[in-house]
Amino acid sequence: MESLHKQFLDLENSHLAPAARESNRNMAEILDDEFFEFGISGGICQRSDFNGDYALQEDDYHISRFEAKSLGPESVLTIYVLENRTTGVWSHRSSVWKKRQDGWKLFFHQGTKTDGFKKWE
Repeated sequence: MESLHKQFLDLENSHLAPAARESNRNMAEILDDEFFEFGISGGICQRSDFNGDYALQEDDYHISRFEAKSLGPESVLTIYVLENRTTGVWSHRSSVWKKRQDGWKLFFHQGTKTDGFKKWE
């Protein structure tokens, strides 16, 4: 179970890293073709939103309270608290990763703003 934790913590950090956020080619390596997100702003985005030029915030992010739960042999749910150290915004995050022929891909992501460090039960 420890290797699942580390592997998916590394994957979550990969899409928050400045290098991934500066290039749609780098982000394409992470996102599934069917990717969609319910963003912290309330907006919805899909994989096709990353096909053209775009600029994502390259803020300083910190993940805590991270958990990875297997949903079967080819999918994993991650949940965590994300602190944006640049803006001071905290959010609860969840992702679903799917195993594809070319590795694990981010299939779904959601961010919900919170007022700080809250623990789910």
